[in-house]
Amino acid sequence: MKAIVCTKYGSPEVLQLREVEKPVPRVNEVLIRIRATTCHIGDVRVRSATVPWWLQLPFRLYMGLLKPKRGILGMELSGVVEATGSAVRRFKSGDAVLGTSPFKLGAYAQYICLPEDAPNVKGGLVALKPSNMSFEEAAAGLATGGLTALSVLRKANIKPGQNVLIYGASGSVGVFAVQLAKHFEATVTAVCSSRNADLARMLGADTVLDYTQPEFASCTDKFDVVFDAVGKLPTAAARRLTGDKGVRFTVQRDVGPIAKIITAELTFLTGLVEAGKLRTFIDRQYSLEDIREAHAYVGQWHKRGHVVITVDTM
Repeated sequence: MKAIVCTKYGSPEVLQLREVEKPVPRVNEVLIRIRATTCHIGDVRVRSATVPWWLQLPFRLYMGLLKPKRGILGMELSGVVEATGSAVRRFKSGDAVLGTSPFKLGAYAQYICLPEDAPNVKGGLVALKPSNMSFEEAAAGLATGGLTALSVLRKANIKPGQNVLIYGASGSVGVFAVQLAKHFEATVTAVCSSRNADLARMLGADTVLDYTQPEFASCTDKFDVVFDAVGKLPTAAARRLTGDKGVRFTVQRDVGPIAKIITAELTFLTGLVEAGKLRTFIDRQYSLEDIREAHAYVGQWHKRGHVVITVDTM
């Protein structure tokens, strides 16, 4: 099968299209023919080994010292079940699915094996694709950004009527955080650049602030929940906006809860999509052969929503 292999840490040029062995599902796994994946900022970080200095050692011990031990990157995917292990009961051949493999990676390929059910997201998660989503839309972050946003908002114990601020509202986590906060009946203030203000409003934000303008720097409002969905909100600003009674979360510090998420949470999100209450947002689309260009674009840190990679059009 075709796959994009990360040959070492470095620029997008280290990504190479190669022929590799097609995986075979274990008894509890499904073999998925991938239709679409994404260029996630996490893929960019792994490829370039771009992590804070204090995480460099654990990162390289887990991922590989000089190159990724898991050479096929890619966390998010959608596709069609081609075969199932003997113990699989929830899926059958021909099912359209979406999933995530944030720790094992492997979605930059024509095929991937994922467990039917896993105790947590570390093993990967799979769910039936909502019928009202294309494969490209289904790959675009629901099983990663959507789960991250949901896990943080659940940890915040968000309640109807609360004032919630989402910093980085147009990013891969923020687009879901805005929608989910509205679903939980909160009043949402979205913080993003002015070019993404219309997107934030479309997602349901009640108020939109431009983080580059004085209106944000001078904001004196106090929020019940402040969620930094990109990990770039200065600590002093977070404290000022939260006040004495509010709580604040950042995607980098509080992403840990996602490891405890089970399949039921992903099913909850797909149910919202089916009901027309949640959507994904695609910024750009590339072919698998153009993966280097996609990585270069995402590495600029200005993408809106998700960048999708078409793997197989069947």
